[in-house]
Amino acid sequence: MAEKRDYYEVLGVAKNATPEEIKKAYRTLGKKYHPDANPGDKQAEEKFKEVGEAYAVLSDPDKRRQYDQFGHQAFENGMGGAGGGFDFSSMDFSDLFGDLFGGIFGGGGGSSRRSSSGPMKGQNAYASVRITFDEAMKGTTREIEINYKDECETCHGTGAKPGTQPETCSKCGGEGQVAYTQKTLFGISRSIQVCPDCRGTGKIIREKCSSCYGTGYVAKKKKIEVNIPAGIDDGQSIRVSNMGDPGTKGGARGDLLVEIRVSDHPSFQRDGMDIYCRAPMSFAKAVLGGEIKIPTIDGDVLYQIKPGTASETTIRFKGKGVPSVRNKNVRGDQYVTLEVQIPDKLTEEQKELLRKFDESYSGPDPKPEGKKKRFFK
Repeated sequence: MAEKRDYYEVLGVAKNATPEEIKKAYRTLGKKYHPDANPGDKQAEEKFKEVGEAYAVLSDPDKRRQYDQFGHQAFENGMGGAGGGFDFSSMDFSDLFGDLFGGIFGGGGGSSRRSSSGPMKGQNAYASVRITFDEAMKGTTREIEINYKDECETCHGTGAKPGTQPETCSKCGGEGQVAYTQKTLFGISRSIQVCPDCRGTGKIIREKCSSCYGTGYVAKKKKIEVNIPAGIDDGQSIRVSNMGDPGTKGGARGDLLVEIRVSDHPSFQRDGMDIYCRAPMSFAKAVLGGEIKIPTIDGDVLYQIKPGTASETTIRFKGKGVPSVRNKNVRGDQYVTLEVQIPDKLTEEQKELLRKFDESYSGPDPKPEGKKKRFFK
């Protein structure tokens, strides 16, 4: 078993951190590693649980005092002769994180803890689409096909064979959850777990529907159009409400989280809301000045080069960067690095003109001392 990390290290706070600092750290990390933000990422899921475990201890004055004194041993079986340990694996962190993450783009966030006997929202579904860099900057739409779980027409969602009805689960009494208690260092610990018999539905189906095999729904291919806002970044997700799995006990459907993958651009690089690129200028323009074309996501713009502009000079175009997904009128900036193009193929006439220019700058036969160096030196 891997050794547990120090809880203060997990949250990135000092050992004398205030409760406010601990809470702020856990909210930041909770958003970063939330499963909705990292679909299918097992490592992020483990970190999410680790953050919740650390906060569960450090946010409680008594548990924190025990941890500061004994470390992780305070919660291990047999500590100080106490009967049983502090079992984090059975803890329910739904209250802890609740609506912490919410949605990246509307549609509501995670749900608060519900009564075990009340409606339960369905699981979220996941999909991904790839778009170009330009589409990410301007916004676009995509039609995607998903496996949509629709109500079974034969049993009308009950999962039971027509003419029969599901029975109330005798183990949980229809609650869908069972409670377990055990003695711990801090007294009696009570944990709530999904009923193993009915798997949280509160019902037992003796005779299953032949069309849906007792699930109450059938999977169908469904095409939906997803609106992708301008400014979306690679790896971000869009939440489409009520397109996930069906809920239980009359609960609402889950949501569909569509991960957006953005292809690289041959010229532009993105950093947050800013865009970076390079633009060539001729030697003559660098020396004499003049207009050059600069590419932007809005199209080419003309820029006046000042005489004597050095290569690797960076210029800024304010408001020419990435638009905000919240407000397309708010944009970042574009930074352009100018580089002088040195021709590698010249005609004899061009070479002679450059020699004359070099000589006119420093003289035809410069001496080692007393005269300035040639321009090209």
